[in-house]
Amino acid sequence: MDTIEIHDAKRLGQLIRRTRKQQGLTLATLAGLCGLSVRFLSELENGRDTCTLVRVMAVLDALGIMLVAYPPEEDT
Repeated sequence: MDTIEIHDAKRLGQLIRRTRKQQGLTLATLAGLCGLSVRFLSELENGRDTCTLVRVMAVLDALGIMLVAYPPEEDT
């Protein structure tokens, strides 16, 4: 499994678009799977940074993308 670092909304949108296309899904089909609008998905894929986290998480779940966060290491 590849790991992709996400540093901004644009990079997350690129990952979502690439995964959707690899799975052969249209925006309309994905919208139906996660209960969101095509417009929202288009804005998300284009890196609009005002998308709500709960909606983003629904899209990631529908595509089977696991979100993993690594907290900064503590100085000991």
